[in-house]
Amino acid sequence: MSALLEIRGLTLELVRARGAVPVVAGLDLSLSAGRTLALVGESGSGKTLTALAVMGLLPEGVRVAAGSIRWRGRELTTLPAEERRALGGRELAMVFQEPAGALNPVLTVLEQVAEVLRLHGGFSRGGADARARELLAEMGFEDPAALARRYPHELSGGQRQRALFAAALAAGPALLVADEPTSALDAHVQTELLLLLARLQARREMAILFVTHDLAVVAEIAARMAVLYAGRLVEEGPVAELFARPAHPYTRGLLDARIGARSARGSFRAIPGLVPPPGAWPAGCAFAPRCAHARAECAQGTPAWVALDGRGHACRFPLVEARP
Repeated sequence: MSALLEIRGLTLELVRARGAVPVVAGLDLSLSAGRTLALVGESGSGKTLTALAVMGLLPEGVRVAAGSIRWRGRELTTLPAEERRALGGRELAMVFQEPAGALNPVLTVLEQVAEVLRLHGGFSRGGADARARELLAEMGFEDPAALARRYPHELSGGQRQRALFAAALAAGPALLVADEPTSALDAHVQTELLLLLARLQARREMAILFVTHDLAVVAEIAARMAVLYAGRLVEEGPVAELFARPAHPYTRGLLDARIGARSARGSFRAIPGLVPPPGAWPAGCAFAPRCAHARAECAQGTPAWVALDGRGHACRFPLVEARP
């Protein structure tokens, strides 16, 4: 299946007064229609910046220094700003972690969904309002008409996130970029929202780039996952395989530290130390200072990418070897 989204050699830099430092380095990813790719890693790994780069929403001071982001074969990094904006909502949409900051506090929920339909769907005002009610019903609101009078602050956290999904999906985008969209919700609401998103994806053949640090969510929503550490891709492959037989010690560490994973002593096995900040990445493998399997050779240059059977990793001493 050909990829809708192709990222090749993507390098993002943080521009400082003393010079630029990489925050994402040489990233390769691809995503096809109807598939979900989870971007996984601790805070500071480069997940959110990668998602923002896809959407053309990099914050001030961060730039694309090298590489390519192609959407349906079109290069996005050099696309004129007006054409890039035109893709937003209509083909590419994003849902953020905190809906209270993403929703307009002075517009009702219905108005915000209808506005997307008018801007990107070509609907008239009346048609947009009617379609907005349908979308809100799809998102699980029992009385969509009432949302013509309600503002974001009058909704619960789960309702606000549903409203944000309705606005993001209103124009029928082919790609949804979701940045930790359920992390602030309780487990029950989170599960409901993920099931709803999976149904909508199947119905629309929509691709999803799902950014998360929660591997329990990955198991529910994604078929493949890409593990980032200190701005580099360290492992990528089918979720079931990486959960069962991770090759990179960092992936193993994330699995051991997740909720529900306990050691023989009954305690969680946290990864010692912290992700190094940009400008302080160690020589060689950036994970080596935190890795129980590291050897002297790990400090000698960045590990090469090793392709396995439908998966890959960047580790000199992997926990599993390539199959013949």
